[in-house]
Amino acid sequence: MEVITTDIDGVVILKPRVFSDSRGYFFESYSQKEFDEKIRPIVFVQDNESKSSYGVMRGLHYQTKPYTQSKLVRCVKGRVLDVAVDIRKGSPTYGQHVAVELSEENHLQFFIPKGFAHGFAVLSEEAVFQYKCDEFYAPGYEGGIQLMDDALNIDWHIPLGKAILSDKDLRYLKLSDSYIDFDYNENLYECGCNR
Repeated sequence: MEVITTDIDGVVILKPRVFSDSRGYFFESYSQKEFDEKIRPIVFVQDNESKSSYGVMRGLHYQTKPYTQSKLVRCVKGRVLDVAVDIRKGSPTYGQHVAVELSEENHLQFFIPKGFAHGFAVLSEEAVFQYKCDEFYAPGYEGGIQLMDDALNIDWHIPLGKAILSDKDLRYLKLSDSYIDFDYNENLYECGCNR
């Protein structure tokens, strides 16, 4: 596994070693040992999968304390543009984002630490998206930021007229109008999970 750093510390892209031949391909999609050594110790406790059609945009989501989440995401069918936005107050990269295209062809994975909002847009006719979380889903602690917040300057690669958002995602406020309780100087990662 190759770890590709990004412009925001802690947000990384993972590129697996893919072995291909006439039968197809094989790669190791996750190794606890390698992740702990190359990125940081973590305990993933929940796997999720979604299926969406072209133009669907999900996010920008996060969970608040004490149920903050790190995510390791990948697209196993189709293509998505995946985005992580730094929402840690006091961070030198506050309000900045990293965007990466994940697809069934490139096999890339994207690690989004705690203290970031996460979302994606489907660029193919259909996409199947999987992610691992280091904290269980806690409905009462959900938060979000408006996907179309101009201040975030995210090019979603989807024409506005083709974008499909849930009613919940449409109701989220812009980052500047949101109260978010993530502090850059607080150690959100000390144990890899909240237990």
